[in-house]
Amino acid sequence: MNSEPGFFGLGIAPKILQILERIKFKTPTPIQRKAIPLAIEGKDVIGIAQTGTGKTHAFAIPMVQHLARKEGIALVLATTRELAVQIDEAVRVLAGPFGMKTACLIGGMPMRPQREALQRHPQIIIATPGRLIDHIENHNISLGKVSVLVIDEADRMLDMGFAPQVDQILKNMPRERQTMIFSATMPAEIVRMVNKYMKLPVHVEVAPSGTTAEGITQELYIVKHEAKAILLEKILAQHHGSVLLFARTKHGAHKIVKVIRDKGHRAAEIHSNKSMGQRREALEGFKSGRYRILVATDIAARGIDVSRIETVINYDLPDDVENYVHRIGRTGRAGSKGHAISFATPDQSRDVKNIERLINKQLPIVNHPEVPGEKFHSQGRPAFTPHQRGSKFKQGGGHAQKHRPFSGRKEKFKERRGKHEARSKFEGKKDSAHS
Repeated sequence: MNSEPGFFGLGIAPKILQILERIKFKTPTPIQRKAIPLAIEGKDVIGIAQTGTGKTHAFAIPMVQHLARKEGIALVLATTRELAVQIDEAVRVLAGPFGMKTACLIGGMPMRPQREALQRHPQIIIATPGRLIDHIENHNISLGKVSVLVIDEADRMLDMGFAPQVDQILKNMPRERQTMIFSATMPAEIVRMVNKYMKLPVHVEVAPSGTTAEGITQELYIVKHEAKAILLEKILAQHHGSVLLFARTKHGAHKIVKVIRDKGHRAAEIHSNKSMGQRREALEGFKSGRYRILVATDIAARGIDVSRIETVINYDLPDDVENYVHRIGRTGRAGSKGHAISFATPDQSRDVKNIERLINKQLPIVNHPEVPGEKFHSQGRPAFTPHQRGSKFKQGGGHAQKHRPFSGRKEKFKERRGKHEARSKFEGKKDSAHS
């Protein structure tokens, strides 16, 4: 094992080491230390590490070194426009001194400048799947010379429904290539992709799938939905640094931004209703400090590369439990400290349990002295009244009820208002049905 604290001994070419020294990259992260030597050897690599651990340079360094000594093209697939732009910026720092050109192909931007960039024969292409397919279908690009393929944030790529596009793209490139997949988690769909498109890949994992960064402290507030805005106001008064706040929907994000601004805070928003130019302005404003608070939907969970974000607030819990890891991974990056705060409503205990199961730790519940706290409803469900329970059961007939096993229904009755009451109601309904 390499005992040097820096990038020496990982097989990196001297010119790239000089670049890393110039940009003050002194110590490789665990994923970089493990993945770079394997990738430089030309092996297919599956890199699993939580968000914010330096995965971009784990593939960018060997990718540039590969292209410096062999002809070919490198293709990096990214989930979002923001992520693609940030990868392009990081890669250009490494590729520029070698005279390598890059092209960034993303939706929401005009096709013509991208087509002109492709006509300059770039060695490195960073793209979102949909826009890349647009260029393929318009005969602006051929993937026949791709010798290195990188799929970044692969789990998110598949969660967003890009699997058919990824399959279509891979069918257009040579089978003889180096493939690297980087991800924070390893769902079954990635295993299928690995088995189909990679040759004897080396699996590199620096933390169990779903692990959060060590430097992040987490806390949970249980409040009624109508108390969230009041609680947010109190928390923003306590935390004076940069805040990245996640909302579940774009409409919710817009409403939250208005509330925050009305309280005198500088805030911007990023979601799918915003143009690429508006998103870029919001992100640059957040980086520069013009906006202290950035409100985003999950489109930004992996597309924001901003160092030293002090606090992440989950105003709404994510629909996809794995997005919790990616959201809070925006703070505590590369070994720094960070803080994550989540709001849950009383009927969301099941969602919280799923998060805790994924991260393998319990979220500490905190009460704010000025905002009344709540308790979770049993089993993560609201406490049904007898009338609601009966009407709900009546609506469950027909096809849906036919596929629900009797024992499962009986167990649900037990959980709600007691075994005997539930059984008697059920028997009464059964008798009336046969009369």
